[in-house]
Amino acid sequence: MLRIAITALAMPSTCKSPACKSSVPSALAEQGLCILHFTLSLEHACSDMRRETVLGNAPQDRQKEIIGFIGENGERLARVATSGLPLTDDLKARVLSTFLTLMNLRENLDRASMRSPFGRSGVMR
Repeated sequence: MLRIAITALAMPSTCKSPACKSSVPSALAEQGLCILHFTLSLEHACSDMRRETVLGNAPQDRQKEIIGFIGENGERLARVATSGLPLTDDLKARVLSTFLTLMNLRENLDRASMRSPFGRSGVMR
């Protein structure tokens, strides 16, 4: 029984995105997405969060969640990009673009909190 479980974990899986036959890197096994679909999903999530926070009205807890999201997914993306997998130039460009999107989201979050009268700390400036 144990041997079967270990074998199942070692086998590469395919992307769970419909009609995609690409393999899932081990760093993205939890997400079940290939690199392309992982970066696309990150771009979409960042876009939604940027719209959510643009006015600086996001509560402090939500801001902390977003900052955690940025750090966690930035680390995950870095592990994938530096894992030694052969990446096409287009995929490398997409990874770099996604890093930039994560950085811009963080910068936008900081700018929005500076515009709001009470900022992240709740102290009036």
